[in-house]
Amino acid sequence: MRQISKEAVSANGSIPLRDYHYHAEVLLKDYLLADPFIPYTSILGSILACKVVYDLTKFISNVHCKAYSSLTKVQRTEWNNRGLSTVHAIFITYMSLYFVFWSDLFSDGHDSMLITFRSSPFSTLTLGVSVGYFLVDLAMICWLYPSLGGMEYILHHSLSATAVAYSMLTKEGQLYTFMVLISEMTTPEINMRWYLDVAGLKKSVVYLINGIVIFFAWLGARILLFGYMFHHVYLHYHQVVKMHIFGYVLVFGVPTVLGIMNLMWFGKILKGLKKTLMKQM
Repeated sequence: MRQISKEAVSANGSIPLRDYHYHAEVLLKDYLLADPFIPYTSILGSILACKVVYDLTKFISNVHCKAYSSLTKVQRTEWNNRGLSTVHAIFITYMSLYFVFWSDLFSDGHDSMLITFRSSPFSTLTLGVSVGYFLVDLAMICWLYPSLGGMEYILHHSLSATAVAYSMLTKEGQLYTFMVLISEMTTPEINMRWYLDVAGLKKSVVYLINGIVIFFAWLGARILLFGYMFHHVYLHYHQVVKMHIFGYVLVFGVPTVLGIMNLMWFGKILKGLKKTLMKQM
């Protein structure tokens, strides 16, 4: 690290602001965002960000939402938790779409390295943010069990955290991890459905429209996209098979289990949408 010269010290003995800025950049580049430390700093930063978002959701809702104050303590906790999950879902959906469809990182012919072993500091950092969120949310679900969700949520978050953490740490299969994370696209709509329900707007037009959006978003992000992912794995199987055995199992196992759960939930969504449409007719 560069030593501060005598000339850099002002007449009153203080260090100019530009030198603090320089040392902050060095600390960020050489330590916090250095490749070996990215997984850990991103997870820690994500956990701290989760706390900030949770508190902001609580503060904003308490000030601007009349329904919030009438909720029970458990409902307010779930309200704040869903605000947190919505922010994470928006972030990870955008980033996953970027890496899968817009970035050249995983495009065929872009790099001589196998697709299953490609990564970048930015992609690893993004996965670390998601790992931090899943750990926080899983901890809250277990701590308040079963208020925030049953065993299916614990299974879903455990599988997701394991798969994302493995991909982040080993840098294997990041493309398929981002494909699965695109399914978080449905989370904001699911949360909105819950918000409308506790706010007493279950019979509103907004509730019906939200249900229709959930149906199509779920069909696209959690059914069709999973089919696309398995097709991509089939076309690139000669590269997938070269992964570590644990990563190989995760590529097939986690999406399969999540896909089955998605189909089960999709059946419930379809049943609920039909019921809602019948009431509107």
